Amino acid sequence: MTEAHFTCTGFVIHEDKTLFLWHPRLQMWVPPGGHLLPSEDPVTAVLREVQEETGLEVEVIPVAPHLPFSYPRQVQPPYTVLIEDAADPQNPHFHIDLIYFCRPVAGPSPVPRGPFLMCWATESDLRQGYPLEPQGACGLAARPSEDVRLLALEGFRLARERR
Repeated sequence: MTEAHFTCTGFVIHEDKTLFLWHPRLQMWVPPGGHLLPSEDPVTAVLREVQEETGLEVEVIPVAPHLPFSYPRQVQPPYTVLIEDAADPQNPHFHIDLIYFCRPVAGPSPVPRGPFLMCWATESDLRQGYPLEPQGACGLAARPSEDVRLLALEGFRLARERR
């Protein structure tokens, strides 16, 4: 039986841009994210993953109301949940990926820093389906996958609604 791992993804939306990282093993653009630690709730995990991979402090854009009680503790649900093949021949498993939309909390113009090649993609670029290329990395242009592109566009819509 194939094993399941819980993961989280955080589409970082800032004004008319969203942030992508180049995944060297998969050779594709992806939003920040990764595995939940055993002691983490999904929101704590997505905030940690975005910070570790980009250096940005973000908050989750809410998709559900926060109800007026203090116990039990409430966390925002993901926007959607994807089931993805992990594409790891050494350790075959699949991901139950909790998808969140986030926005930076510090400063008017966030500057991501992290161990990955990054690029900000505009909503217009994603609507047109243009290849994305990080600044200073000529020749590394690729289009994000269709699921990533459509989720990013949905993130722009949600971010406008929840300002």
